[in-house]
Amino acid sequence: MIQLKVGGVTYDVKKLPFVEIGGDRNYSGACDYNSTTIEIADDLSEERARDVLYHELTHAIFYEAGFVEQDEDMINRVAKVIHQVCRDNKDILGK
Repeated sequence: MIQLKVGGVTYDVKKLPFVEIGGDRNYSGACDYNSTTIEIADDLSEERARDVLYHELTHAIFYEAGFVEQDEDMINRVAKVIHQVCRDNKDILGK
């Protein structure tokens, strides 16, 4: 299991057969602030799973920074940029 520390809180990243939100199992990922878990559907390609991970990680970052109400479009945009910066600067940021 992967663990990511966000603002002093450790989130467990879990790959699961399905990700359920409000009774709907049609999700690729989810971030649960109370249980400090990030869930990723295990049937995604490696590239798509990584993209979903960055999206859910961005939710955790915003939440731990005090942004309880979050705009999904803003999360999508910021996550894409964070993903790109980390991917293209591995020599500085690590894997």
